[in-house]
Amino acid sequence: MIFQDPRAFLDPVTRVGSLLTEIYRTHEHVSRKQATGRALEMLRAVGLPAPDRVMRSYPHELSGGMAQRAMIALALACSPKLLIADEPSTALDVTIQIQIIRLLAELRERFGLTIILITHNLNVVAEVCDEIAVMYAGEIVELGRAVEIFERPRHPYTVSLLGARPTIVRDERLADIPGRVPDFLAPPSACRFSPRCFMAEKICVQDAPALRMLQTGHRSRCHFAERLEDAAA
Repeated sequence: MIFQDPRAFLDPVTRVGSLLTEIYRTHEHVSRKQATGRALEMLRAVGLPAPDRVMRSYPHELSGGMAQRAMIALALACSPKLLIADEPSTALDVTIQIQIIRLLAELRERFGLTIILITHNLNVVAEVCDEIAVMYAGEIVELGRAVEIFERPRHPYTVSLLGARPTIVRDERLADIPGRVPDFLAPPSACRFSPRCFMAEKICVQDAPALRMLQTGHRSRCHFAERLEDAAA
């Protein structure tokens, strides 16, 4: 797993090299020399310059981007099949964010990884994801291929999210979503988005919609998903 803030995960009193070699020695039972070689190889794979220096560094001696690359190297140790990236670029400046996201896409191809990317950044999702699960108040409300979600959304919350996304070609005021997120300790018993939904009707506050398959091939948790299909047709 890649955490949102690498400095909160990396041990502040342990050198990066010690963190990496410990993983290899614990899980793959290799010698110290072999573990050091594997650690240097992985630091190079994530694009860190002067990996020897990074091995000898403490986390506070690295920049934000370097610390996140070291975090990615730790996550990739022992050749995982699944990588969970929780907002991996949020704590970084925009230029470094782009580098980290492109690095993840490159590593996915190189190592044959499956990546679950947790993020609020729709632009990042559009660039790297094959499939998208849109969540609201702890539930998946729409699930499908990225191109379908972006071009033909089938849930009012997804429609609202995409309408609030800033672009450089639009000059009008961005759409907003009225109301506020429900109480997670006592969420609405029916549709959790209904108090804020522009399509809500009586059934929405009476019956909880199921996450069901649509003709487009993806799933929506909305009683009136077909209306959005008709509007897009």
